[in-house]
Amino acid sequence: MFKVQSYEFIAIICKLFSFIVFIFVFMKGNRRVLLGMSGGTDSSVAALLLQDAGYEVTGVTFRFYEKDGNTEYLDDARDLCARLGIPHLISDQRKAFRSTIIDYFIREYMAGHTPVPCTLCNNYLKWPLLRQLADERDIYYLATGHYVRKRMIEGYWHITTGADADKDQSFFLWGLPQDIMERMLLPMGDLTKIRVREIAEERGFLKAATKKDSIGVCFCPMDYRTFLRNNVSVEAIQKGKFFDEKGNFIAWHEGYPFYTIGQRRGLGIDLNRAVFVKEIIPSENKVVLGDLKSLEKMEMRLKDWNIINPSLLLGHDDVIVKIRYRKQANRCTVTLLPDNTLHVQLHEPLTAIAAGQAAAFYRDDVILGGGIII
Repeated sequence: MFKVQSYEFIAIICKLFSFIVFIFVFMKGNRRVLLGMSGGTDSSVAALLLQDAGYEVTGVTFRFYEKDGNTEYLDDARDLCARLGIPHLISDQRKAFRSTIIDYFIREYMAGHTPVPCTLCNNYLKWPLLRQLADERDIYYLATGHYVRKRMIEGYWHITTGADADKDQSFFLWGLPQDIMERMLLPMGDLTKIRVREIAEERGFLKAATKKDSIGVCFCPMDYRTFLRNNVSVEAIQKGKFFDEKGNFIAWHEGYPFYTIGQRRGLGIDLNRAVFVKEIIPSENKVVLGDLKSLEKMEMRLKDWNIINPSLLLGHDDVIVKIRYRKQANRCTVTLLPDNTLHVQLHEPLTAIAAGQAAAFYRDDVILGGGIII
């Protein structure tokens, strides 16, 4: 009796597995793609190119944050989809964005850290939401207007840099899992922004062709100080003291959350020499200043890391680490420590390493992984 039941159970499992494989293969071959559309130039042209390539495109616009209640971007995305004859969805994710990104952003500044909201949004919110909505509609492919490409290397999918070095966004995508990268279509990866605007104009989408690029963090572009003041209590941000490395008082500051490691401009002081934020001590509302040399470090540790293929990253001496978008690139060696953090040994000094920042690992144009600096 036990053997019969065991055989029946195995047969059921096999049928279930076969069904899952069938659904996977069917979805993969169905040429349907869910495209994240912000209403801007890049995602608009991505819709054009995907449709030209024969894909059945469905557009979705996420409502993450609307400054001053402005919803013009929803109308722009909807109008473009209507002109192309493709379905358009709107997904209200403002609560999720608030809890996942905005609250995190505030917590990090209040802890004296340097947050990376765009990195977290892409890896833990935007792309996972695309996958979730696509799965609910039996759509296999996922797409956005990101300026990146992807490549299969030794059985693993990797994000690689876009053709336009000035617009490359690979730095923000080190945390994506394989099941998302496998399904990604990246129509902008081989194009420059100039060419993208030309395509929009050639196809008669003049508004999309002339839209300004977004700059900075979407919910507080270029002005995080005002955003913090509006979102924390008055008591949380008070005037404090600047000190030098020897503990000597220099001047008063506006409140430690208004400063980040490595900052030089906006300190509000004139010492007739260049000084930079070296350390932030929230418990004492204290900011320590030093010269650029004093900010150099030869190592750092990372938490919340993602490694795509450990054999390509760990222990190698030809890995490049970047801690800022489109800036410094330093050689390093990465090892995994017993406490499950990554140790990054730099081969040359790196300045202004700040807790909370992201670090992305590259070899040539290939993203190998990344993590958050401790």
